[in-house]
Amino acid sequence: MSKLWGGRFTKQTNHLVDEYTASIGFDQKLAEEDIQGSLAHVTMLGKCGILPQEDVETIKDGLNKVLDKIRKGDIEFSVSDEDIHMNVEKNLIAEIGPVGGKLHTGRSRNDQVATDMHLYLRKRVVELSGMLYELQKALIGQARDNLDTIIPGYTHLQRAQPILFAHHLMAYVSMFQRDIERLMDSYKRINVLPLGAGALAGTTFPIDRHYVAEQLQFDRVYENSLDAVSDRDFILEFLSHASIIMMHLSRLSEELVLWSSTEFNFIELDDAFCTGSSIMPQKKNPDVPELVRGKTGRVYGNLMGLLTVLKSLPLAYNKDMQEDKEGMFDTVATLEGALQLFAPMIATMKVNKPRMREAVNKDFSNATDIADFLVGKGLPFRQAHEVIGKTVLYCIQNGKYLLDLTMDEFKQFSPLFDDAIYEVLQPETVVNARNVYGGTATDQVADAIKRSEVLLQMTEQWLEEHQ
Repeated sequence: MSKLWGGRFTKQTNHLVDEYTASIGFDQKLAEEDIQGSLAHVTMLGKCGILPQEDVETIKDGLNKVLDKIRKGDIEFSVSDEDIHMNVEKNLIAEIGPVGGKLHTGRSRNDQVATDMHLYLRKRVVELSGMLYELQKALIGQARDNLDTIIPGYTHLQRAQPILFAHHLMAYVSMFQRDIERLMDSYKRINVLPLGAGALAGTTFPIDRHYVAEQLQFDRVYENSLDAVSDRDFILEFLSHASIIMMHLSRLSEELVLWSSTEFNFIELDDAFCTGSSIMPQKKNPDVPELVRGKTGRVYGNLMGLLTVLKSLPLAYNKDMQEDKEGMFDTVATLEGALQLFAPMIATMKVNKPRMREAVNKDFSNATDIADFLVGKGLPFRQAHEVIGKTVLYCIQNGKYLLDLTMDEFKQFSPLFDDAIYEVLQPETVVNARNVYGGTATDQVADAIKRSEVLLQMTEQWLEEHQ
């Protein structure tokens, strides 16, 4: 069968060219969006008197039948028809006859595919925001349950100062809040209609682009037809945001892997989110966070791939831009796969509070508070720092921790020590001494949880408005 565009050609396309240039293998994911855009387009053609209303109704009925067949899996997409647009149109013509060929009046595949991708990504950004919202809820739930749980805080992966485990979890809540806000903001640039730009210069037909935008619930239309068909900034922005989300998930994954090891033993992941070994029966492997950590690289690659594709393209549309879809689809699938597992994995995670407390009791993460104690007695901080350094060295050499020292041992390093130091060094005292906005004190973390719950309500409202 000849191509829909074959009138200018004297030879059939080489079958290898068909296979190499066809995008139907992946852009069939856009089938529903393609028909959604076509329904709005043909409705506008009728409103503007470009097509008779009888033809419009016939085409709309045919499109809905094609959509129903696609949903049922009754349509076999053809490589010879190149892409989702041509496959839909061929099936439409087969369904309703030559009148189906009128659908393409006043548009090009260039503005059509751009519209499909805007519709596709608009929906996915809302879905992914909802998944991040669920992950935040799981983290906040664990934080609320662990307001009395103290763990070592780390810098350089060395124990630094004791903190609330809830405070640590709330750091990720903040990261994912920024991710949600980035996705929400990107929605404004995704929700712009390119349809009506034609191949690159607009169309001679008296179309109404704003009417189409209204039907498809786009906030505005592209101001420049060249920009409309060649812009992929909205996909780049999504891939960038997705890369940051994956980076945050990867950081949390790394900590889950460490914390669930025998060496840390801070948490235990539920059996439903772990796997075993084919040879070592005792193993319980944290495969989900490991795989999320590994898949982060492919999302980074999708971003760099599209940036490279676009970096030297002249205006307007070029076939290179066909490479914009697979990375976008893969990134959406990768993010969805990770996020739908992460929320229940966090929610069912068991926290080993005694082991965390043991870790805090057997380190020197309370040393800074001794320096602060001496500063309160009038000793300059630099001198206090040296005193505590020598005190810690003495403990290491004698197999002791700071709370093990007698008062005589303390006083050999400074006469300013008194019995109050034993209260100062208690983990709860150390944690609650950091009672500043954003600090790890129990009251501050409790307030942080309340603020995050307010943000959750705002996210929930946004999701309801955009679903």
